[in-house]
Amino acid sequence: MLRYIYADQLDNYPRLAGSMFRDRADQFRDRLGWAVQVDGNGHERDRYDDLNPLYVIWQRPDGRHGGSMRFLPTTGPVMVNDVFGDLTGGGPIVSPLIWECTRFCLSPGAGPNVAAALMLAGGEIMHGFGIRHLVGVFDARMIRIYRTIGATPELLGSQGEGRARVSVGLWAFSPLARMRVARRAGISTELSRLWFTRAFGLRPKEAA
Repeated sequence: MLRYIYADQLDNYPRLAGSMFRDRADQFRDRLGWAVQVDGNGHERDRYDDLNPLYVIWQRPDGRHGGSMRFLPTTGPVMVNDVFGDLTGGGPIVSPLIWECTRFCLSPGAGPNVAAALMLAGGEIMHGFGIRHLVGVFDARMIRIYRTIGATPELLGSQGEGRARVSVGLWAFSPLARMRVARRAGISTELSRLWFTRAFGLRPKEAA
């Protein structure tokens, strides 16, 4: 199932949170070779995790992490402006209607539906919070994943070649795209909306 959890709530989900940060270390440091910080617990964290971001996490039946993304509003510090500002095609991206999504992580052995489920959750966040676009930084391998699940972003800029290529993309999320991604995830749009509304203490009609 999909969980929507702010950083200051992670202590309530120690098994889920610990496995998320360990899977991030496995993906970004061990498999991709990124220069990320991993603490003594084997957790990959950066300074944006200290800003109380909203995490979307696919929780496996055993309570552990299956995949996740991290969201922050661009009205505050975000990676796309602080680190990759030269790829945005202009000035910094700052708008209450645009949030950044980063740290797209899939646990080893994650099923093919998990990536689509995470993107479906991104659409729920856009709908529920009145956001028009998501912006994110991603590596070359993600282009194929986004295309497969039907959520290809508009590219704002790229640098590097081959597998080392890094891009900044902008996502909108139309009703048609939502249906397409939901089918890929194998999750009904009604269930997806229910998970979101329950997370924020809303009745379904309040988020419709």
